[in-house]
Amino acid sequence: MLEQLLRKKSITKILEDAEKGYGEHGTSLHKTLGVRDLTAFGIAAIIGAGIFSTIGKASADGGPAVIFLFIFTAIACSFAAFAYAEFASMVPVSGSAYTYSYVAFGELVAWIIGWSLIMEYAVGNITVAISWSDYFTGLLSSIHIPALNITGIHLPDWMTMDYLTASNAHKHAEALVKAGKDYSNLDDATRIANNAWITAPRIGDFHIVADLPALGIIIFITWLVYRGMKESRNASNAMVVIKLAVILLVLSVGVFYVDVRNWDPFAPNGVSGILKGVSAVFFAYIGFDAISTTAEECKNPQRDLPRGMMWAIIICTLLYVAIALVLTGIVNYSLLAVGDPLAFVFDQIDLKLMSGIIAVSAVFAMASVLLVFQMGQPRIWMSMSRDGLLPKAFSRIHPKYQTPSFATIVVGFVVAVPSLFMNLTIVTDLCSIGTLFAFVLVCAGVLVLQDKKDIQRKFKIPYANSKYVIPPAIIAALILCFTVFRTESMAFLTNKAQLYTPVSFVTSLDAVELKAVQEQIVQDELKANLIEKNVDTEAYLNRLNNAQYQDFVDRANVDQEKKYEYGWSLFKHKIPMWIFFMMCCAITYFCIKKNLSLIPVLGLMSCLYMMCELGISNWIGFGIWLIIGLVVYFCYGYKHSKLNKDVG
Repeated sequence: MLEQLLRKKSITKILEDAEKGYGEHGTSLHKTLGVRDLTAFGIAAIIGAGIFSTIGKASADGGPAVIFLFIFTAIACSFAAFAYAEFASMVPVSGSAYTYSYVAFGELVAWIIGWSLIMEYAVGNITVAISWSDYFTGLLSSIHIPALNITGIHLPDWMTMDYLTASNAHKHAEALVKAGKDYSNLDDATRIANNAWITAPRIGDFHIVADLPALGIIIFITWLVYRGMKESRNASNAMVVIKLAVILLVLSVGVFYVDVRNWDPFAPNGVSGILKGVSAVFFAYIGFDAISTTAEECKNPQRDLPRGMMWAIIICTLLYVAIALVLTGIVNYSLLAVGDPLAFVFDQIDLKLMSGIIAVSAVFAMASVLLVFQMGQPRIWMSMSRDGLLPKAFSRIHPKYQTPSFATIVVGFVVAVPSLFMNLTIVTDLCSIGTLFAFVLVCAGVLVLQDKKDIQRKFKIPYANSKYVIPPAIIAALILCFTVFRTESMAFLTNKAQLYTPVSFVTSLDAVELKAVQEQIVQDELKANLIEKNVDTEAYLNRLNNAQYQDFVDRANVDQEKKYEYGWSLFKHKIPMWIFFMMCCAITYFCIKKNLSLIPVLGLMSCLYMMCELGISNWIGFGIWLIIGLVVYFCYGYKHSKLNKDVG
């Protein structure tokens, strides 16, 4: 049975199937894309929520040094892009990493990666739709037309966010208020989400909270993608021109307001602060692989796909680094943990017109990301259907519009419904881990096929023997860990207990413990004449430096498990990193034994590292998704596979 599960599809067979059309549906896709269009699609996908939203939180965590994280992530994605480009030159058909894995590893692995790509594109679009909704509602509220007596169009909070965010914010707000914080002093995001929960219509005890603008934009984009590739291309190109013009305007204006003193310290929270933004920064880059799903709509895919990917990554990295430097130069990095950092910084320097221009352009920028992702996913489903792993309807091509019609409509439903209810942070991390998993397998696939002389390639990754680089690099990293970073390394190995953050500490306390902590604050700060019931516990603890905070918590009359995370509760978060260490050992062994090519090895290791930075909860969620996928495969795909029928 294992042989059946790992049955591979030859490149010759894949190309023959593509020439014939899609299974029983003879209509083929419309070849209309060139390298300029592919580069524009890449920019459309990459320059979106990353530059208009998540760059703020990443900058607040890492300071100006967040530019190194953008550069590192771009390099890691470039390694993966080389692997995608080589595969695209070997197998110039739709399907992306799914099709490439079918060639390199066999059917079961191809199904797993196809299933994870479904999550990547669907969850990615849910994320972008939610961010688009935030910018759109902000734009509506900023509309002022005195002649019509309009001072902002304000939608009720309960119809502009997801259910989970509102529910969690309400619980969080209640805990902070009990700890002495006034509702007016809650951060804006918590206050608005809490208000959405309180003011939402109810059916019994169920609060009706749903993100309706997100639903609207998904319906519109799905319609546009359904109508055809030419229409999608033209819309994408127009939106790319708009957002590039705005970004260049932001840079050209913002550079005159940069105060270099804001760049000191350059890395205020050290390496850990920089790496804290891995998920947000990587999410900013994931769009480039969507280009590979358009292979059968390219005029010359073997030449243009590699060029389009590389140009997109290079252009976007330069823009990300420049924007990060301008943002952290105009205001202090600590102020940037906001949902709309570009508009925020120009508000701070009283350039309201620029804020308005940015808000309008963000609406277009995020719509273009939705367009590329919503275009990519149906083509993955179409390829899986052509191979028999999904029902035939998914490979149906519209006779007039020449698009995968049924798959496009289903994708619209799959994205639209969860966008009403799901939490932004959850979907961002799930999207990132699914994408990184695809990158890891594509890099590994190139290594598996590197010695296959019978495979024709119009693009091949430049070869360098990894055994002269990877083993010495691993040894150097170990020496560094046990010399420069000895304290941190020993804490990791010995599973040393870690102090909870002030917010986690305060919100975990019951009424008796909270009262005891507040009394301790009053005793410590008698000179401030604090009154017990007015003590803002969380704000006070956040003002303490690390040593003061640890001393305070150690003295607090609170159960130890609420002060420190230790034992299994702490160790489980380190499991992904232990997996990374073990994989590094295995990769190093094969580098020495098989003389593996350096660039795909570096891509594999860097993408695997970023996967491990995402945390155990994301791995668990990803694992559950894959288990569901395996159930679907064994219930349908294994039996209906075209390769299974060919054998039979």
